[in-house]
Amino acid sequence: MHDLKFLRDNLNLFEKGLKNKNTSLNLDEIVVLDNRRRELIKAGDQLKYERNQTSIEIGELKKKGQSATDKISQMQDVGLKIQNIETELQGIEQTLNQRLSFVPNLPHPSVQIGTDAQHNVEVRKWGKRKYFDFEPLDHLSLGEKLGILDFKRGAKLSGSGFPLYKGAGASLERALITFMLDRHVREHGYLEIFPPFLVSRQSMFGTGQLPKMEKDMYHCPEDDLFPIPTAEVPLTNIHRDEILMPNSLPIKYVAYSACFRREAGSYGKDTRGFLRVHQFNKVELVKFVMPDNSYDELESLVKDAESILQALDLEYRVVQLCTGDLSFAAAKCYDLEIYSPAEKKYLEVSSCSNFEDFQARRTNIRFRDQQGNKVRFVHTLNGSGVATSRLMVALLETYQTPSGSVIIPDVLRSYMHGSTEIC
Repeated sequence: MHDLKFLRDNLNLFEKGLKNKNTSLNLDEIVVLDNRRRELIKAGDQLKYERNQTSIEIGELKKKGQSATDKISQMQDVGLKIQNIETELQGIEQTLNQRLSFVPNLPHPSVQIGTDAQHNVEVRKWGKRKYFDFEPLDHLSLGEKLGILDFKRGAKLSGSGFPLYKGAGASLERALITFMLDRHVREHGYLEIFPPFLVSRQSMFGTGQLPKMEKDMYHCPEDDLFPIPTAEVPLTNIHRDEILMPNSLPIKYVAYSACFRREAGSYGKDTRGFLRVHQFNKVELVKFVMPDNSYDELESLVKDAESILQALDLEYRVVQLCTGDLSFAAAKCYDLEIYSPAEKKYLEVSSCSNFEDFQARRTNIRFRDQQGNKVRFVHTLNGSGVATSRLMVALLETYQTPSGSVIIPDVLRSYMHGSTEIC
């Protein structure tokens, strides 16, 4: 959510930012609505002043024993005008807030201008490409052969896009989640949270999922609750409507959650196996930081997520998203993409974003400065640390053997009761 005065004073900046984000909105309509809002407030204040003066005059007339009928009638007319103004003002403000809620965050000046993912910038690569002296199987074939994944029965239970993990597959998924939580808590200083998996409409609005992306979300209409698309939503809303003390920042949370996404816009995209699912598991990182160093904190967040892929010794690359590929709420974002030997391409496993004060304005999360006087909005950041679905793709395919078994990476073996191989 943007400050309305800042938007009015920087229309050219917003028009440029919206164009770079491939977003078409009529900002003039917002300005017209705001002009009318301000006119109504001014007129209402003047009428309230007149009503107060008339009320004083009525009192004086009554003290003198004189008739106040005309003045009372005049005051009633003024009261009716005030009521009409307040009714119109309420409607204007609702419309204005609705229009503002669809204005995305502006890209940071350092973000490459581009229309889509083709204009994203590769920042760095890590790891060595795994080459095989046999034809590698994809994760679907491996999972079926080893009896650890069952997408057919998952579809029978819930429909396509809902995976079923079995035996060592379930253990491996749990091992990945526990390893990532332990790494972020013990080595990176995050506080572990176990959040609710259903959140309110207000919480979804706060992080920017609503209203724009409601079609991509599952919804429980009877309670007006949403199964979370990411733990970013409950984690960010923990401090909604709070004023934080400066010595408490940065605040760093990590949480595991199941994630639920309808993926309404995914038709025609590759939906095989884990490549695009409606339910998946993810370890999420969220930070509340000072505005002055939020971009340093973003770089640190990316490295925290990278450390997981490095510990698993998996090839990946870091990509900075261009303006046209940024999410609705992000000012700057890095994607971590892991290499799939069978798919022969990189797959996104993490997005690390700085939202600056965009989410904080929607959730009213502020902090008091060092002097304890001025109150400002915090900057919020989040990143996957990481999502397990496509991580499982790369892990199974990278560590497969000629016999069709899968070697368990060293860092996961203690979480797998000492097992070294799935066969």
